[in-house]
Amino acid sequence: MLRTVIAATLVLAACEPAPTTPVRARALVLSGNGSYVTQEVTLNTLTDVIRMEGSVAKLLGGARIELDPEDPELQGLTTEEAFGNALIKADGRPVTASWIAKDNVLWPADFHTWNLVTTYYNFEKAREYFNTVGNIPNADFGGPATVYYFADFILKESNPDPIKDNALWFPVTQSFVVAPFEELQKAPLAINSGVMSHEYAHMVFNLKVYGGRRLPDPIILWGNFGASPGANLIKALDEGLADFHGYGVTCKSATGCDPRFFRTSFDDKLSNDRDLAKADRCLDAFLRDQLQNAPLATFSGQGLEYKLGSIIASALYQAGESTGQREVLMRSIVSAYSDETANNPGLKQLITIALNDQLNFNRTSVSAVLINHVTDVPLKTALCNELIDHLQIPVADLVGPGRPCPPAAQGGNTCPRLP
Repeated sequence: MLRTVIAATLVLAACEPAPTTPVRARALVLSGNGSYVTQEVTLNTLTDVIRMEGSVAKLLGGARIELDPEDPELQGLTTEEAFGNALIKADGRPVTASWIAKDNVLWPADFHTWNLVTTYYNFEKAREYFNTVGNIPNADFGGPATVYYFADFILKESNPDPIKDNALWFPVTQSFVVAPFEELQKAPLAINSGVMSHEYAHMVFNLKVYGGRRLPDPIILWGNFGASPGANLIKALDEGLADFHGYGVTCKSATGCDPRFFRTSFDDKLSNDRDLAKADRCLDAFLRDQLQNAPLATFSGQGLEYKLGSIIASALYQAGESTGQREVLMRSIVSAYSDETANNPGLKQLITIALNDQLNFNRTSVSAVLINHVTDVPLKTALCNELIDHLQIPVADLVGPGRPCPPAAQGGNTCPRLP
């Protein structure tokens, strides 16, 4: 399909366009039948169509980022910024998009330009979601996000070769990485709006919950203990909320909400494992034990942050859909990221409270923060029921005098109670 589009456009004469914002362009967009098709889109923030730069993102090619614990350049560094900068071995350069102008619409003239324009469009839709649904002012995002396109990204301890077939938010360099694809048989990750919005949600979590830290305290301090329950939980929470918001962005698309948005890029197993609409996800005895007792490296090494994150995401999905208040819940969750209001802390403030004892950052305290930021009583009750049920939280921990849940919340009956 993509090769057909490229071949058709290359027979026209390419030129250097000089459009004004907003920019009308063709991109690859998911259709109602589950395939990606060329579609005209409007880019409201793109200011340089050749370098693919705008207020939302700037795309750089040719970068190299390498994390090697044995790297001598990492020794003796005293700041997070210096550490992050030392990982960037090649800064990269602005990408060069190639276009064909036809009837005041820009058509990509090669595959990479199709990929670039769709990537930018997906970042723009993610920003729009967090601005309008999440109620985050545009000023809070600062300048455009740095996106390293087809970068060499190497995590030396796990693999000496650059990663392939991935897209990620890398907080250490405060940037996104779109890796080259090699084996993916479905849609490249950069054109999957849900996946890219998932990654953008990680950036928002880092910005609001971690204060934009490259090496957040909960990961560095809590993760260095033998058992890392707080670090394990916050990693899972980050993943679950990213899934939830990635789903939220799909709801703003022409094709509507897609709780299985991973399906167009990944195999059925991963798509099913991350399906938000799957209602029977439960914290089991093994996962509870690993959450409480495993070191962070062991917990993450088994991919358990994704398993627990999917339980959290599904619980939120069920609460929002059952009450018809999806966007209200999404906005409430974002408001819970950071809140300095007296007696109603956000997640950022809860981290500060628990910093010297990560046991205080737990399923009950985290759930209470989320619940306290929901004001609608039916929605609050539904959220309480889902979290009590799926996260195996004792009812008495969340319901009763001084507790966040209404008396009507008694949990659900989907998950068998653990002893």
